[in-house]
Amino acid sequence: MIHEPVEESALRDLVERYFRTSFTTENPIITEAVKKMLAAGGKRLRPRLTLLAIEACGGNALDNLHLAAYMELIHVATLIHDDVVDRAQTRRGVNATAIDFGNRTSVLAGDYLFAWIFKNVTAKYPSPIPEVLSTTLAEICDGEVLQLRALGDLTTTKDTYITIAKKKTASLFAAGAECGATVARGDAATIAALRRFGERYGIAFQMLDDLLDLISDSTALGKPVGNDLAERKMTIPLIAALSRGDAAFRAMVERYFNDTSLPSEALIEGIERQGGLDATRAQMRVEVEAAKRALQPLAATPAKEQLCDLAEALLET
Repeated sequence: MIHEPVEESALRDLVERYFRTSFTTENPIITEAVKKMLAAGGKRLRPRLTLLAIEACGGNALDNLHLAAYMELIHVATLIHDDVVDRAQTRRGVNATAIDFGNRTSVLAGDYLFAWIFKNVTAKYPSPIPEVLSTTLAEICDGEVLQLRALGDLTTTKDTYITIAKKKTASLFAAGAECGATVARGDAATIAALRRFGERYGIAFQMLDDLLDLISDSTALGKPVGNDLAERKMTIPLIAALSRGDAAFRAMVERYFNDTSLPSEALIEGIERQGGLDATRAQMRVEVEAAKRALQPLAATPAKEQLCDLAEALLET
């Protein structure tokens, strides 16, 4: 059966309606915490990518809103945990979950949500969907640990950064695309192509997140500007600037990392002077072009075009 494609702009509305009308868990505190996070906003890129992958393979997005929603909920669970680990005060412009519910409840909420998702995934979807998502969760955790180990390490290379980005960020985008293509019964080559797209898209997305941390404002970010620097994260703009900078710039970074209570404005200006922002934009273009090339084996469809548009949109900053 041929399904009429859903306009990409409508996919987010479908996901939002699902969260408003259908999402609930057996634990009211967990439901409240998650719905508060969902209500704070977000672009819903992970579920949108999943639904577009379904349509790119000739499937019906409307039949798979649950699967798409699970991708966003996995993301939400990781954010709840991240905010505890990072001692974050805000997320998406509102209080972090830990501020309103406390660290203990927040950790348990994240754990519960992971378990709730996988209970439902295994009940609704056959192999390999549960295996793909469980592997992805392990990758996300591994990436977070690698990032923690790299904190403040000025010898961190671009290759190490990309490994971390693949695991902690891109793996969920890749899984969403793979699972979407799988439920739509795409062939092996198409599933692999969509997974490659999701991975390269996810790397570019992480680079954009790093860039915005330096050039955006706290209102748009929903968290303080320069937050990554304050947490001593080795992001791609900083790594690129260090690779181009002189001893004086390296000493500036070392001073800041030794006392992150110092103002970050001078360091951000230094990163820009050393070419870190331009280098990040250039690397994002590399990743976006690789993502679009991954889709070449797919037939020309509105969904394929919309996936390319999603990737291009990352470069509009």
